[in-house]
This record gives sequence, structure tokens and C-alpha cells, in this order.
Amino acid sequence: MSLDDVMVSRAIIDEYYKKLLAVLEVDVALVGGGPSNLVCATLLAERGVKTALFESKLAPGGGMWGGGMMFNEIVVQKGALPLLDKMGIAYKEYGHGYYTADSVLATATLISRCVQAGALIINLVKAVDVMFREDEQGQKRVSGLVLQWTPVEHMGLHVDPLSIRAGFVVDGTGHPAEVCSIITRKIDARLDTKTGKVVGEMSMWADRGEELTLDNSGEVFPGLYIVGMAANAVKGAPRMGPIFGGMLLSGEKVANMLLERLGKK
Repeated sequence: MSLDDVMVSRAIIDEYYKKLLAVLEVDVALVGGGPSNLVCATLLAERGVKTALFESKLAPGGGMWGGGMMFNEIVVQKGALPLLDKMGIAYKEYGHGYYTADSVLATATLISRCVQAGALIINLVKAVDVMFREDEQGQKRVSGLVLQWTPVEHMGLHVDPLSIRAGFVVDGTGHPAEVCSIITRKIDARLDTKTGKVVGEMSMWADRGEELTLDNSGEVFPGLYIVGMAANAVKGAPRMGPIFGGMLLSGEKVANMLLERLGKK
């Protein structure tokens, strides 16, 4: 069989076009492809929620690929093991209460599970703004995202972005908490934090950081949820380094909250 170069191009364009049309209106749009959002998107899609995840880089997975300081192992505490089992992530016991997993295998497994569950992942796309609407009382609510190709942003090209509608948005952009930062900067909104803005993360404290990652995950503005390290950055909690139990459980928590809101619980 001989290959037609144009047919190869046609196949890619046709199939990608279908994906783009499918994400124009979704139940939940997740920004950032780190472990928290990958878990969240997987659990939502498994329950029939129309879910799209937008990742600004080439590969989803966030900082989980690199383990700790490019040593590609991660640590997970005992409380997260049921979720690892559910996601099919292999691990082994290192010491009492400490478990390790190959970071490459763990990240690849999460990405695969997410896509197989039915979530659409669009990479190399950046959320540069949000759509918002006001109800009859003037209450602002996030109602979608404004998206641009990452290379367009990096090159500073004057190209207008496109918008998508979403019932809910999840900020899983890690340390920068990009979506929350956009909201406080552009629509004069107060987040559910002690300052009304993104407080900023504190220095390392793994034990407290892991605990607060889970506590801080949830709705921070009408229609907007925060997960993972973004939750700690928004609420002003410590970072936790290359231990990922809290990150994964954070995604599970927000997925359950959204399933409740969507009547899918």
C-alpha cells in the first residue's frame, strides 16, 4: 500500500476538528494537566460528565514526570493507596507509611486512564481569560474559558483567541494558579480566601502541605474550583515537594463535589 501525503494530513485535520467541536460546550473544563486534574477528569468522565482538559505544554502530567529533582520516583502516603489501586498505578512499600512509584509509569498511567475514560485532552492550549456572566442580583459566575495556542502566547503574536462554554471550571495550574489570578485581575472579583485574592504559597512543609492540599480543594468562586498545588497557592498553604498522595486525593475530592452538583453522584 502506498501512502498519500495529503490523506495523512486530511485524517489528522478531520479527526482533530471533531475534538475541537466537542470541547466548545462541556460540563466541566479543567485547566492544567497535572495529576490532580487528571484524576478529577477521569472520575468525571467515567460517570458520563462531558469533560475537557486543557494543557498548555506538549505533554500532560505536570511536575509528576520528574519525581524529585529529576529522580523519577515519587512518594505516596498510605491514605492514597486505594486511589492508586483504582487508577491502576503500581507502587511498592519503602518503609512504614511510605510508598514509592515510578513517576514515568504513574504519570503515563494517569494520562491513559483519563483518555480511555472519555475525557478530551487538548494540549498546547493556554487559558488566557475566562468567560463570566452575572445573574439578576449581579452575582458574577465563571461560565467558560478563553483559549489560545501556547506558541502564539509565547511569541507575542496578535491573534485573537476563541471561547468555550463550561458549566464549571477547575484551576489545576499548580503554583501560578493562573485561572484564579486572571479572575482577580480582570473582573474585580473576590475569591474565597483571607485576602479575596491569590494569597501565594508558603515554603516547604510536606506534612502540613499534604493535609491542606485536600482541605483547600473546592469551590473558590462561583463556578470555579481549585485542586492540587493551585489550591495551596490560592489559599496560602505550604508546598509539599515530590509526595503526591494529597494531589491525587484532591482531584478525587473535587470530582465528587462536581458529581454532586451535576446530579451524577
